[in-house]
Amino acid sequence: MSNLIRTAEQECDFIEGCGAIQEIIEPRSRELGGFQVRRALPSREQQMVGPWIFFDHMGPADFPGGQGINVRPHPHIGICTVTYLFEGEILHRDSLGSLQPIRPGDINLMVAGSGIVHSERERDEVRSLPHRLHGLQLWLALPRDREEILPEFYHYPSAQIPALTVDGVPVRVIMGRAYGAESPVKTFAETLYIEAHLSPGQRITLPDSEERAVYVAAGSLRARDTDIPEFSMAIFKRDQGVELQALEESRIAIIGGERFDRRHIVWNFVSSRPERIDQAVNDWKQGRFAKVPGDEEEYIPFPEK
Repeated sequence: MSNLIRTAEQECDFIEGCGAIQEIIEPRSRELGGFQVRRALPSREQQMVGPWIFFDHMGPADFPGGQGINVRPHPHIGICTVTYLFEGEILHRDSLGSLQPIRPGDINLMVAGSGIVHSERERDEVRSLPHRLHGLQLWLALPRDREEILPEFYHYPSAQIPALTVDGVPVRVIMGRAYGAESPVKTFAETLYIEAHLSPGQRITLPDSEERAVYVAAGSLRARDTDIPEFSMAIFKRDQGVELQALEESRIAIIGGERFDRRHIVWNFVSSRPERIDQAVNDWKQGRFAKVPGDEEEYIPFPEK
């Protein structure tokens, strides 16, 4: 599926009072380790929203017993990966020696910095039975002066993520501050990441942030006079008091934060310096990245095309 960009002007033709939305992005589908993902960022016209430079919606995918996700070891630089599941489980391994199952509501924050390798697979107990996977994986670009920090790994169990009710809407503040709550998840710049689950007709006001977007993982919304369909991302202008109304039962992610300058992206490598990406590509081809303990045999080759 190719990206479909609808500008605010196209959405708001002949509509009085519209204009909170800058554009609506329909993600493109990609195959990843045995299942399909919908990739909303980067898109043709919108590379980033705040520090967020990558947004994948995984599933929902149903696997028979004996099958499941199988993402072989691969490298990253210059970012943090942020994994959040609605359903299912992923087994994370990385070159720091981390071994961590991630379950619904948990947050895995892997800081790639100067370079890390990880794999995403499943425990045998999960893979052996029919199961479902559904969640989001995002990349958070690091500030220019912190792109080369040492890699780290953090796991936050679901119970540590603030959960509250805002005007009757269940909300989780996954990263940053909003609605009077603050997440303990580590950030490197002003960052916003929220999950909300709205019943039909419920409303929630977007928190203020220099840049903001809403992704509809299930259901559909209306913002002022513009509809936001399922599996789409709406990029918002910085208008105050923008309300989101659920047209049906809806699960959404709100992301945002301070504006970043553009980054160079090649495969899994992100940097403000193209020569740094060239170095990372060469290092991966030459086998100079660290191995993943317990998952040393396989790896994803650099895609030459």
